[in-house]
Amino acid sequence: MTSPQSAALRSPDQPIGTPVLLLMAVTCGLCAGGNYFNQPLLHSIAVGLKVSEGTAASTVTIAQVSYAIGLLLLVPLGDMLERRRLAVVLTLLAAIGQFISGFAQNIGMLAVGTAMAGLFSVAAQVLVPLAATLSAPEHRGRAVGLVMSGLLTGILAARSVAGLLSSLGGWSTVYLVAGSAMIVIAALLWRVLPDSRNPRRGSYGETLRSLVDLLQRFPRLRSRTLLGGLAFASVSSMFSTMALLLSGPAFGLGDGAIGLVGLAGVTGALMASFAGRLADRGYLQSTSGVAAVLLVASWGVLWLGGSSLMWFIAGLLLIDIALQGVHISNQNVVYALMPEARSRLNAVYMTGYFIGAAAGSAAGSFAFQQGGWEASCELGAVLAAAGVAVWLWDLRLDRSTSQLDSAVSQAVTQP
Repeated sequence: MTSPQSAALRSPDQPIGTPVLLLMAVTCGLCAGGNYFNQPLLHSIAVGLKVSEGTAASTVTIAQVSYAIGLLLLVPLGDMLERRRLAVVLTLLAAIGQFISGFAQNIGMLAVGTAMAGLFSVAAQVLVPLAATLSAPEHRGRAVGLVMSGLLTGILAARSVAGLLSSLGGWSTVYLVAGSAMIVIAALLWRVLPDSRNPRRGSYGETLRSLVDLLQRFPRLRSRTLLGGLAFASVSSMFSTMALLLSGPAFGLGDGAIGLVGLAGVTGALMASFAGRLADRGYLQSTSGVAAVLLVASWGVLWLGGSSLMWFIAGLLLIDIALQGVHISNQNVVYALMPEARSRLNAVYMTGYFIGAAAGSAAGSFAFQQGGWEASCELGAVLAAAGVAVWLWDLRLDRSTSQLDSAVSQAVTQP
């Protein structure tokens, strides 16, 4: 008789193909990118809704906090409920949030729409582990990398797209366009995704409590979550201060030009798919180590970028490539720990990942205020170097686990 765990470990009878993975990638990009639409539009929002720019900027915090809540409270539902239905419902609810923002007549209405869109945009974090579940084992890394490429491209392109659409039809245009696109995408997901449900499920309370149990049970969940948090903290310290550098005396760039510079990072998002392919070929730890070291080195290039736009763009490209290499290899390790708990594992990992982002942003802003761009680079390099140390810890954990598995296998096979 097949146990629930072995059923969860089986490969799908008909693994999903590239067109479906691309659709999932587009969905992730729309959902995750929607949380960044407001960042380049704060001045226009303040003027349009007759509030201060500080009040308008509060919607940035609302988006981040609501997304974090969704990671903890909604993503674990992927291990309880039928995943196709969950992903579609979350996407539709996020679309409603975008429409509320698009039709907002006051800051309160915009805050409600932003909170709703942020909370339910975690549909993206349901789809990423679902891509792993629905793919053949030998192509699992590629599938995760492809879907993550869409998510990361959406985040990186969101600010530029929002600015462009705002110039065409006002600040609310991007919300209305995104909401409409998400409804169409949700209908397509419902049509093409197969049913997917864990054979064994618990109550919602048990599911949430199990997040702590998973963190205690798996040392490599702790090591990879810490590695991801440090890597994202390092990169976020750059993103929180790059506009200050580029708009300052050294370059004097405007918002539009800064947005175009930021688009250079989209190329780095393509690394996600490549990193997934390397994981499929058995180079997971090598990918992690090279990416972690590259993250440290990229800060040297960014330091040179303090007085040269060419060096800055080169550093931006390198740091984004490094982040994706770390992140995708992390997810491949985490998803393999307990396949029937992928949604909960993802919730734990992504919560740590975004805690790192928030801490890195705050620390980066403080460093810039105290010592300018050089201080920001020093902070980013220190955080990245700490990530290398954590990777070495994870490498030891990996080797000790492999040795234990080998010893157990030999004991079982001996007569």
